[in-house]
Amino acid sequence: MPKHGKKFAEAIKKVDLTREYPVSEALALLKEVAFAGFDETVEAHVRLGIDPRQADQAVRTTVALPHGTGKVVRVLVFAAGEAERIALDAGADYAGVDELVQKINDGWLEFDATIAMADQMGKVGGLGRILGRRGLMPNPRSGTVVRNPEDLPGVLRELKGGRVEFRNDRTGIIHTVVGRKSFTEEQLADNLFAFLDTVNRAKPSAVKGIYIRSISISTTMSPGIRLNTAQAIADATAAAS
Repeated sequence: MPKHGKKFAEAIKKVDLTREYPVSEALALLKEVAFAGFDETVEAHVRLGIDPRQADQAVRTTVALPHGTGKVVRVLVFAAGEAERIALDAGADYAGVDELVQKINDGWLEFDATIAMADQMGKVGGLGRILGRRGLMPNPRSGTVVRNPEDLPGVLRELKGGRVEFRNDRTGIIHTVVGRKSFTEEQLADNLFAFLDTVNRAKPSAVKGIYIRSISISTTMSPGIRLNTAQAIADATAAAS
């Protein structure tokens, strides 16, 4: 069993582990139990009623968080010629192809997201073993493989502004960032509702029975707080309408 420090032990005393909290109350409590001396990440964890072994039940999509993640996102764009110029003008931190591919093969990974022009995927594909395991591989399903260079500014703006990609893990749980401890409760609620509404809409047609089984939130160091699942989903749907 992992051992927790005194601060965690004091924090968990404030959380009723048998209770499912409304979102507003949970966020207020989260602020109270977030004890670390840095601006912790706020995370959401959703347990799904899917069979993660079945490809037709996988959940993978993106959400544009209204208030971003609170993190500076470094974006690398695999592009050549005019597309490379457009990417750099639009705010890409790195752009190019051959030199970047070589650097990544040599172990360089100083970036947080990638975009690739479709005509460069032949060169980028070989990086799958490096980028794929870190969730950094450009993918058409997440909108990070672009065919028209004129679309690059929009994709870059979304990634830098707080677009988050998420997918279920091998146990059928989705973990994602919804903000920082320094965000207001209203900002965290907006981000959380946007995320939950996106998860709800992404329900695979092959899934039967209860789809979203439980939801909890936590910070980097805090104990988890369980949400009232039905109420949280209803609130998220109402916020999106």
